[in-house]
Amino acid sequence: MIRWISFLVCILLGLGMVFCGLQVPAHLRAVDAIVLQTAGRGTPSLTAAGLALVNRQQLGAAQLFLAAAGAAGVADAGKLSEAVFSLATRQPKLVISGSTEQGGLGDLLQTSRGTSESNPSQLVWKPEPFTEFIVLSDHRTKALELLSASTSPLARALMHFRSRTNTVLFPSSASTSGQALDAAISICGLLTEAGHLSSGLSNVVLELTTEANQAGNPQPLEEVLMDLMSLGQRFNWGQLANLVEPINDPETLRGLSNLVRRGESVPVIYSAVCLTGNAAGVVKYLTTFGETGLGDLRASLASGTGGVNELLQRNRRLCNSSFCEHVTALTSSGTISTFAVDYSRKAPGLALAVKWLLYFVGGFLLAAAFHFVRWVTTLEKPLEVRGFHVVREMLFALGFLVVVLLLSEPFLAQGSQKVEFSFRLRLPTMGGNSPAVSAGAPTTIMNQITFLTMLLFFVLQALLYVASLVKLAEIRRQQASPSLKLKLLENEDHLFDAGLYLGFLGTIISLILVSLGVFKQPSLMAAYSSTSFGIMFVVLFKVVHLRRIRRNLLLAAEAEPYFSRAPL
Repeated sequence: MIRWISFLVCILLGLGMVFCGLQVPAHLRAVDAIVLQTAGRGTPSLTAAGLALVNRQQLGAAQLFLAAAGAAGVADAGKLSEAVFSLATRQPKLVISGSTEQGGLGDLLQTSRGTSESNPSQLVWKPEPFTEFIVLSDHRTKALELLSASTSPLARALMHFRSRTNTVLFPSSASTSGQALDAAISICGLLTEAGHLSSGLSNVVLELTTEANQAGNPQPLEEVLMDLMSLGQRFNWGQLANLVEPINDPETLRGLSNLVRRGESVPVIYSAVCLTGNAAGVVKYLTTFGETGLGDLRASLASGTGGVNELLQRNRRLCNSSFCEHVTALTSSGTISTFAVDYSRKAPGLALAVKWLLYFVGGFLLAAAFHFVRWVTTLEKPLEVRGFHVVREMLFALGFLVVVLLLSEPFLAQGSQKVEFSFRLRLPTMGGNSPAVSAGAPTTIMNQITFLTMLLFFVLQALLYVASLVKLAEIRRQQASPSLKLKLLENEDHLFDAGLYLGFLGTIISLILVSLGVFKQPSLMAAYSSTSFGIMFVVLFKVVHLRRIRRNLLLAAEAEPYFSRAPL
């Protein structure tokens, strides 16, 4: 009766430990959606930030926030839609420029645009990319006049750079194709005059301009100007001004312009940068996760500023698998789950360690439960050695932990998604061909799936090796004669050879999966590693450990009729 009570207690406690482990939303290579939701509580939402832009008459940026809210499925996006439509109706000129400015720049932005072809008296109010606006001769001339009268050190240095003739990427301003350089200088100078360039980026650009004016290499400066011009080809003034404000260095500017140039989910990228003010984090995340980053970033926008910041800070993929959805629904309420979510956000490493410990203890208790109901015959009771069942239960717990991690941890076999931009923008008016760059990524012998498969085979073989050592130590300590111990060792030959059987089975299964095309990147190295590890561990056990013990037992068995020996 006591055995069955112990069995039930261990089973319930073990399942409870596993359940508690599932309630910890911490992952090795992912961040859980419920953690983003918790981080976003009390922070500005995407809709609230968009309404704030509308109140500041930043219509262009608010329109992109509205598009991102629709893509992210934000529930209260209708409020932002009504506010944007109302502002566009009251001030239709904001649709073109995106925002208003003061002084000469404001007068420049208010310049009249084209009319409708069907009705020349009716104005057509539509967004106009700022590069297309500033490249026009009249607008460019007015912009250069504003910069000539500026007292800003950067604006004055940029105007001095116009006299440079030995440029690299742009034709010089004095040439017949100099409109592009003048337009790029105008964009950078006007952003500086309006205070939209961050101090970090402004200082770097000033250093690059000063170096170029002192007969230095002008290419780094021209690359910055080209990146600003590229962004201006896709945004109006208001949108461009809001986008460049969080950028603090040329590397972030270059990465952001490359991402925008790809044309994928531009409102999502724009909103994430402006909402968090962490342009470098957005660029790093989308560059690291080129295939899935945009989808995860879009989903995080529904959690507000805190949720997006949490995703960028973790720099992990968003756990959006069906398993994560079931676990999130499981942990959506309750004191334990709230406590687990808070610690998963504040101390993710500690939370992950606690989660694995819960799985390990749960597996140990499940193994202990079956030990209590294990039937031991009368003949076997004298051979039992106290304490060895605990070691076996710990080995089972380790195997249980490995299996649970393989089944529950998302993206363990995820390969690298890092994006490499292999081209630079070249405007048609500049002439010259861009240097050839190899777009192919270097191939590697060891990919992520191969490594994880080999690691799995190694861990399983190592567990079998340790189990064989435990069994060998148990037989050595049993109260039996040497001859009986030799027969017991012979009885365990199948256990000692289990590494070979498992190795052959792993190789066969791997080759079958490769032939069926289950693995996108098949590797014979992973398939044959199973057999290799099995041979290695079995040979190590039999030659180093088993051979020596059997030799001692054989000698003891031969001397047994003549000497009285204590059990080994």
